[in-house]
Amino acid sequence: LFNNAGVNVGPTPTDQMSLDDWRWVVGTNLDAAFHVAREAFKLMMTHGGGRIVGNGSVSAATPRPGSIAYTASKHAMTGLTKSLALDGRPHNIAAGQIDFGNVVSAISAKMATGMPQADGSVASEPRMSADDAADAVFYMAQLPLSANVLSMTVMATKMPLVGRG
Repeated sequence: LFNNAGVNVGPTPTDQMSLDDWRWVVGTNLDAAFHVAREAFKLMMTHGGGRIVGNGSVSAATPRPGSIAYTASKHAMTGLTKSLALDGRPHNIAAGQIDFGNVVSAISAKMATGMPQADGSVASEPRMSADDAADAVFYMAQLPLSANVLSMTVMATKMPLVGRG
C-alpha cells in the first residue's frame, strides 16, 4: 500500500487558522491515512504479510511559515508509520515512510513561483520530477519483507531544505 494523502490550505498564520481548515487538513492527511492503513493491515494479516509505505513530508521536521495544520498532520504520519512498523512485526507487515520535498505536481506549482521562507522572504524553489518520486517508492516497495526502510527523505538536489531550520 502506498498510503498517500495530502491536502493543505495556503500559508495561514496560527492565530488565523480556522478549526474547519484544521480539521480538513488533519482529517485528510492523518485520519484518512489511518483508515486506509487499518484496512490494509487487516487484509495483510490474512495474507501472510505486506508492506505499507506512508507519504510523509519534509515539512514534518522542517516546517514552512504558516503551515501549522499540514506540518502537524505530516509529523503525526511519522508516529503512525512507526506504530504500524512495530505492530506489524508479528504479522510480517513492514511499514516505512517517505518524506518528499518539492515534487512536481499541481499541488506544488506555486513552489516554482515563490514560497514563504523562514526569513520572511518569498523565493522560488526547485522541484524534482514525479518519476523520481515514484522510483523511490518503487525501491521501498520491492524490498523483501525481511528488510525495511523505516524512513527516507527524497528531495530536489537544490531544494533549500538543508539550512532551512
